[in-house]
Amino acid sequence: MKRMLILCVVALCSMNNPTTAQTDAKAKSILEAVSKKISGLKSLKANFALHLMSANGKTKQSKTGSFFMKGTKYRVSLGDQEIICDNKTVWTYVKATNEVQVSNYNPSEQTLSPTKLFTNFYDKEYRYKYLGNKSFNGKSVSMIELLPTNSNKQFSKVELAVDASNTIVGGNVYEKNGNQYKYEVSGFTPNAAVNDAQFMFNAKQHPGVEVVDLR
Repeated sequence: MKRMLILCVVALCSMNNPTTAQTDAKAKSILEAVSKKISGLKSLKANFALHLMSANGKTKQSKTGSFFMKGTKYRVSLGDQEIICDNKTVWTYVKATNEVQVSNYNPSEQTLSPTKLFTNFYDKEYRYKYLGNKSFNGKSVSMIELLPTNSNKQFSKVELAVDASNTIVGGNVYEKNGNQYKYEVSGFTPNAAVNDAQFMFNAKQHPGVEVVDLR
């Protein structure tokens, strides 16, 4: 399940040249509208569901969670796991083992974090294409396909579902190994009351926590 949390953050291909982004005018206009809407907010919070189907179809898992975002800071919770970022440090906490891994925040390594997913990241890192108007969880959406320009990424493509209010309501992540993740965003709350303390890990709240410092 830790992998599902990571996919939510970097989730939730084969192109090598980051300077030749695909110029799909329709897709670009939709992505720009999403970026403009989010960049005008002081903060946001939302709930999400993440569903895994393995390549062989035998493994199916689902989890629900939530995330908060304020500028480039974010906090993602999924079950008993959390990823917290204050724009300087990233904490990955697992309640079951009472362990937290601490690493330096590196924007170039944050492949699909919430701050990237909801802001203008696509021109430099992805080729994009408008897939048309489709139905997603019973809602009419514009579907955008993103293909990573970096062939080292573990996923081959990402699909974003954008509703009429220019909000990302979900999508799909396809891994190179055949696994597929579907994510659904709900309870989107713009300008939510978010305390800066929520973007830092407080060891005092987790007595006996094992700290693995990777910095």
